[in-house]
Amino acid sequence: LSLYSSPARETKYVETPQTELEEGVSRLRHAMEPYTAWCQDNELELTGSSKVKVDSSLCSDFFSEGYEFLQKPPAGFYPRLGVIGFAGIIGLFLARGSKIKKLVYPVSLMGIATSMYYPQQAVATAKVAGTQLYDLSLQGYIAVESLWKDN
Repeated sequence: LSLYSSPARETKYVETPQTELEEGVSRLRHAMEPYTAWCQDNELELTGSSKVKVDSSLCSDFFSEGYEFLQKPPAGFYPRLGVIGFAGIIGLFLARGSKIKKLVYPVSLMGIATSMYYPQQAVATAKVAGTQLYDLSLQGYIAVESLWKDN
């Protein structure tokens, strides 16, 4: 038995009005309901052969390799990743002002940090980038030369 009597509660539920976004989502869900029901019905009819096709795709192989790499990373991978990411953050901090600086500084500082940890890959990337840059400049030179000769 209670020593104190509690007053009778008179509560009333008040529903908050829906916003325009909520109404739009509700209309979209109701419009898509037949299609989602059809997909759920057909999901039960899937065979194992279609799942094999999805699993053997190039995209899933790429992500499974990445997942396996992150499960068993080489020694010192996460500290290196932290230093490279921190270099990018420092680049964003130093790049106050123009939008070009905000693009160039973080990318260049991350590239420098990456080249310190992975020198062979940096050299290979620099060689490929150098040849591509040379080809682009040669194409630009030829285009300007042809415009100059035409005039």
